Amino acid sequence: MYSLARSLLFRLDAEKAHGLALSALDLADRLGLARALGSRVEDPVELMGLRFPNRVGLAAGLDKNADHLDALGALGFGFVEVGTVTPRPQDGNPRPRLFRLPEAGAIINRMGFNNAGVDHLVANVRASRYDGVIGINIGKNLTTPVERAVDDYLLCLRKVHAHAHYVTVNISSPNTPGLRNLQFGEHLDQLLGALREQADRLDRDAGRRVPLAVKIAPDMKADEVALVARSLEATGIDAVIATNTTVSREAVEGLPHADEQGGLSGRPVFEASNAVIRELRRRLPDLPIIGVGGIDSGEAAVVKREAGADLVQLYSGFIYRGPGLVGECARALKAHGH
Repeated sequence: MYSLARSLLFRLDAEKAHGLALSALDLADRLGLARALGSRVEDPVELMGLRFPNRVGLAAGLDKNADHLDALGALGFGFVEVGTVTPRPQDGNPRPRLFRLPEAGAIINRMGFNNAGVDHLVANVRASRYDGVIGINIGKNLTTPVERAVDDYLLCLRKVHAHAHYVTVNISSPNTPGLRNLQFGEHLDQLLGALREQADRLDRDAGRRVPLAVKIAPDMKADEVALVARSLEATGIDAVIATNTTVSREAVEGLPHADEQGGLSGRPVFEASNAVIRELRRRLPDLPIIGVGGIDSGEAAVVKREAGADLVQLYSGFIYRGPGLVGECARALKAHGH
């Protein structure tokens, strides 16, 4: 059924098709049909002090404003991450800004953190009926200078803390100028140190712990991953999400849209993401790792797990394969054992 829907959707502009598919999913949820698209595989795991019903999550970026949380949550995910959200609403980059590369099972996006602002997202999460684990991914506004980025992250953290099971700090989108500079050295230590301090205070006041995760890029050499690992350890970060999209075009050279600016996701980022995961696991044997990048089958989810990921997230594979991929990955990981 999904392949038929996909063939129709793929005739439309990618961003239009994305909006239409999510609206159709919302309708299915209101009619009580969304659960029929994917029942949740029970394979519970405890990480970061949280209980995940299974190891398969939805990556940030698909539902930036938590507008579709109930419908997506009905598809069998063990957790759903919404955002990236910024303090103030912003339009993002001019359209077109989302491109499919079907031959490579890939997507290029240069959305630019388009979202309705943190207050809108929080209102949606509060109104949601979804009872699973919710991650909220936070970023900085385009107009905020990089040297003041910490203010945006702290503001978002304060606003989402009461409504998230965990919070992800996105410092790795290639579509906000200068953002990736925050991934290294002193910049990273200062940002994560300030966030850790704020999170600890909020945790104490709320009487509950909300873990902090950091999402990093795949375009790093082993020595750069080592630097990031050192910062994560030094600042007491609870988990790392590896990885975001890549700026490399090596795997898609010559394909239509391959020269578009933005981050490339999907199958071409699979190996780069796994290499970062392996290096992180070697450096940080006990840190929870959420593996994302190029998972388009149950087998790929198992490979990601073998690279060192404790949990996995879907994005491009979900667009190409549809809701059936969620259960396929969850069953494969359950069968693979712990």
